[in-house]
Amino acid sequence: MTDAERARLAAGWWHALQPRPNGSGGDRAALAQLRRCATASDAAMEPATLDLARQLGLGWRDLGRVAVAAAVLAHVRENVGGASAARQLGPGPTGAAMSWLRFRRLLQAGTEDERVTAFRRAVALAGGRMNVPDLAGSLLAWNEDRRRRWIMDYHNAPAAAGEGSTTA
Repeated sequence: MTDAERARLAAGWWHALQPRPNGSGGDRAALAQLRRCATASDAAMEPATLDLARQLGLGWRDLGRVAVAAAVLAHVRENVGGASAARQLGPGPTGAAMSWLRFRRLLQAGTEDERVTAFRRAVALAGGRMNVPDLAGSLLAWNEDRRRRWIMDYHNAPAAAGEGSTTA
């Protein structure tokens, strides 16, 4: 399964948990439990996280990154398409949702628990509105290449010829 397919599945998982505008559907309890998780290990023990891992076809070796994604995505209130998640945080006409210093800290987050904290802060600074598939794809495949793409997207730097999309 490709990273893009996993990002789409994770976005579908997130969407299924969201309550509908009329208050029906979704899984408010699962969202509340994930929002209360202080660490990636806490999130890994939640049934909703295990459900996400099953949907993604990932096992125990990948449970940490799935837990990070679940814990962070639970804080997103609205999916906003278009710009990548990093671009949504970067400087624009009215300033940046996330300062460069905070963004650097996000990029330097080394442990799963540090990533949970940093990315939750990013979601909060974006007002709970993020590009869910891009954010999910980034969290599930976080590595040096993804980190570099986030730097370029944050600054709205153009991609070099042949690099393609920066989204999941």
